[in-house]
Amino acid sequence: MSPQLAKYSRIIVPIAAVLALLYFFLLHEPPEATSLDELTSETIEQPPPPEPDVSIPTSVMIDVKGAVQNAGLYELPAGSRINDAIDAAGGFLPEADTRSINLAVIVIDESSVYVPKQGEESPAQAAAMPGGSTEPGLINLNSATEDELTELPGIGPAKAAAIVAHRTENGPFKNTEQLMDVTGIGEKSFEQLKELVRVR
Repeated sequence: MSPQLAKYSRIIVPIAAVLALLYFFLLHEPPEATSLDELTSETIEQPPPPEPDVSIPTSVMIDVKGAVQNAGLYELPAGSRINDAIDAAGGFLPEADTRSINLAVIVIDESSVYVPKQGEESPAQAAAMPGGSTEPGLINLNSATEDELTELPGIGPAKAAAIVAHRTENGPFKNTEQLMDVTGIGEKSFEQLKELVRVR
């Protein structure tokens, strides 16, 4: 090798070595770290918050009549019972026939409760058919008028008319369970009515 070529090789070799090292480090540079927040935001979608249920009523209106201190229309919290309605009306009068009232029944919106006086023939008793059972406090589904049917909890004018129409079109009720065949009366409503109605 000529002296001039040997001189250049001493300069070129170190430069080539430096360039090789730089290339190695650049080629193997670690990737940028991805933050946990970025990963979470890309992979997990948060569901929208549930909408509040506005269909559940928080109060009911009930018409309290008969032998109470202050008969009238009262607004009560949903789930209240007839006992609460009587209390709202100031309680029973001394002559009230308290035995004919089921205080444990849950009141339904637009329903009414009538408290008869002792010895008074209540609407339920007046509905008894000639020669039939005269159980006090029970409304006869086969003979009661629409007005008498509205005395039942949860039975307003529309449902009373539906009961009368059902028995007109299909004949007399054979048992109280057939009340659930009437439009607008389901199992839940029947549970509150079954101890208050009869068919004969």
